[in-house]
Amino acid sequence: MISNRVVGAASTLGSVIVLLGAASGAGAQGFDLRFGPVSEGPAAGGAGYDRSFIKEWQANPPKGFPTLSSANLAPTKAAIARYKKIVASGGFVTVPEQELEPGQTDAAVELLHKRLSASGELEDESTGYPNFFGSSLETAVKRFQAANGLAPTGIVDKRTLAALNVPAEVRLKQLQANLTRLAGLAKLVRKRSRYVVVNIPAAQIEAVESDTVVSRHSGVVGKPDRPTPLLRSTIVELNFNPMWTLPPTVIKEDLIPKGQQMQRSGQSVLVKYGIDAYSGGKKVAPESIDWNSSRPLHLSYRQAPGKGNPLGFLKINFANSHSVYMHDSPKESLFGRNFRAASSGCVRVQNIAALAAWLLKGQKGWNEDQIARIRESGRRGTARLRRPVPLYFAYVTAWATKDGVVQFRPDIYQKDGVGEVAAAY
Repeated sequence: MISNRVVGAASTLGSVIVLLGAASGAGAQGFDLRFGPVSEGPAAGGAGYDRSFIKEWQANPPKGFPTLSSANLAPTKAAIARYKKIVASGGFVTVPEQELEPGQTDAAVELLHKRLSASGELEDESTGYPNFFGSSLETAVKRFQAANGLAPTGIVDKRTLAALNVPAEVRLKQLQANLTRLAGLAKLVRKRSRYVVVNIPAAQIEAVESDTVVSRHSGVVGKPDRPTPLLRSTIVELNFNPMWTLPPTVIKEDLIPKGQQMQRSGQSVLVKYGIDAYSGGKKVAPESIDWNSSRPLHLSYRQAPGKGNPLGFLKINFANSHSVYMHDSPKESLFGRNFRAASSGCVRVQNIAALAAWLLKGQKGWNEDQIARIRESGRRGTARLRRPVPLYFAYVTAWATKDGVVQFRPDIYQKDGVGEVAAAY
């Protein structure tokens, strides 16, 4: 059974993880109010998948190596030289658009052998059965998937095919573009003993200390039409069980359209979602608001702490001109998806309590147990960091780690100058 092979990947993935390293407008960037279903992105495979394995892998990525480390510069340069040779020799073969899985015999498997041999995931292409999807090819597929930010199932699904069929010349351009980014960022963090980085294309957050990843967190970043901004800042405080003030873009693009829709059926969006409206600091009665008028644009809106509050129990604050922040999420299932560009620009953080404990490390009275008690109590409060921690929102889609593994992530905002081909998975 496919699911048995996927679940049994744990023993194989130990070595795979070691091999792969890091498997790893003002006021407009608030939060997705989730008035409708959040897009899952591209379709996610067939019926043979062990979806619990996929969710677990995506929600709990291995620590790996720090993305912004200066130790990645030489390997990335070596990867560029290697990809120049691949391009010069004709590039990658195209793998047919059909799902492939271990144990299968198909003419397309031979092309899969050639493709993974060219990029280095398959160390030995020679086989007496080139059309057979055997165990060595399964391991190579898992290596490729993890190095491309996909759950290593060993099954060649639509996402894996899209990543496999990104041309070598496109990957080369991405590596070259990202080397410049990495060089600048590595210089910034070189003297930092502790820092946090959000790699937007990877939708992951790293807590780094002494050039070592202390913890890596799955995240949810901004949709392509509401992108998470690039920024440099410093984390200064944590808000526990925060009040949510709706930002202008969420009001205009989410709240008001939903208010108009619900008003037609005699319902109130404010009552349904537990949101209060204010005018000049005074609360406005929900029934007095005509959502088809201009008045809703001139009101402010807040949502009290609680299970329905999209900030969850914790908000991480840092100075920036984009009105963005990092926060918890009441919807944990989002972190188990391959495609996690689903917010309005802010960054949701899986297992944010662990990140908070690390940020507050050394401050009297703060540890994971204390944070858990605050979470359970629902008590509001603010903790200022005695030593603010540098924060970087970065955009890195192609790099190599010090073990020589070349990593790629979807160019979700198409900043690499290669078009849509590298954003399709």
